[in-house]
Amino acid sequence: MEPKLVAKPPEGEHWIHEIKLDGYRSQIVINSPEHIRVYTKTGADWTSKYAGLVEAARELEVENAIIDGEAVVTNEAGLPDFAALQKAVYSDPYAMYLGAFDILHLDGRDLRDIGCKARREILYGITNPNSRIQFSGAIPGDPKAIFYLADRAGLEGIVSKRADSKYRSGPTTNWLKTKSFTVDEFELLGIEREPGKAAFALLAEPGTGKYVGSAFISVNRDMKERLWKRVQEHAGPPPNAMKKRPATQWVKPGVKLRVKHLRGDHSHIRHASLLGFSDEE
Repeated sequence: MEPKLVAKPPEGEHWIHEIKLDGYRSQIVINSPEHIRVYTKTGADWTSKYAGLVEAARELEVENAIIDGEAVVTNEAGLPDFAALQKAVYSDPYAMYLGAFDILHLDGRDLRDIGCKARREILYGITNPNSRIQFSGAIPGDPKAIFYLADRAGLEGIVSKRADSKYRSGPTTNWLKTKSFTVDEFELLGIEREPGKAAFALLAEPGTGKYVGSAFISVNRDMKERLWKRVQEHAGPPPNAMKKRPATQWVKPGVKLRVKHLRGDHSHIRHASLLGFSDEE
């Protein structure tokens, strides 16, 4: 199931709320203790990259199961560290934990038609608190307060799920995600715009000029025109460290932008959108 992004969490007693872990969505498929695979959201087989999770799955007292969750690597504060996860995927297959939040099958029984809360109770019953497969517990209380605390703690946000929802693969409104975003200043490297496609601002870390990612240009027409004017006024060669990109207009250093992006590592921004120029705050 793929939760829909919303601006605020839903109210009501029919929802359960969990912390949204900042990692890679993963499913552990246990066919037998000797045959365990781990798959990504896109269906890629990452079993060899998640050797620690495979060993943890082998210790579960089940004959077979499919467990849904989020693979994470934590920092010294115990919080998910997405940058560390990206490195560990290629260098340390024993660094990951799985925040397990759902179970689809168990010991030959299809659980997808059982309500979400009941499925999670079954999952809780087979997990071990000392394992690398950790149950992702629900947080009681007012959803606005839960999201506020998650935001203040520097977490990615929360996921809200209808307690009675059946498990159905694909996008759904029975699961909703509320994400924590922040606004920072970045330096413009260039504008990438191909015919028939959305335009993106290529961004660098202020001071170092290091590329950190791109931001979707979703501003109004007036702002787009003023942005393109500045790009033309500051046109320059591509940075030495950047690979050639088609349909890109590069600019000289000096154009600073305000960008909204997902809270997390500033060396690689995600889900970013352009807000405006830093000198026009």
